[in-house]
Amino acid sequence: MKTTTNIKPPRWFWVIGTVALLWNLMGVGAYLADAYTSIEDLEQMSQAERLLYESQPAWVTGAYAIAVWGGTLGCILLLMRKKWARTILYISLLGIIAQMSYSIFFSNSFEVYGPGGIVMPIVVLGIGIGLILFSNKAITATWLR
Repeated sequence: MKTTTNIKPPRWFWVIGTVALLWNLMGVGAYLADAYTSIEDLEQMSQAERLLYESQPAWVTGAYAIAVWGGTLGCILLLMRKKWARTILYISLLGIIAQMSYSIFFSNSFEVYGPGGIVMPIVVLGIGIGLILFSNKAITATWLR
């Protein structure tokens, strides 16, 4: 019989996990707002923003969904102290990489949004990588089972 000891995580584990969950829930909100953009919303965009929005391939929208829903589920699993969190967060990171790759390399988002358009992709990618490192630390410390 295999016995493992589960060490109770420190308070900062719960703080980081909760903040990460809230971050990902904001991502879900942004995704839903994007997915359900109305004609009225499109009419309020500049011509360049509207063309950028309407020319986005379906696979990018799918990658966006995987990124935000995977990140949310991964954070919930972290807070439930489940090792599966790491796997789900890796899948979310793949969604982030796919989505941001399109945004950075295959679209004209920088022409539309200017240099400030690089800030959010870098922040999102950094948080995605940070959550992987955090889940690795939690597994090594046996906070997850």
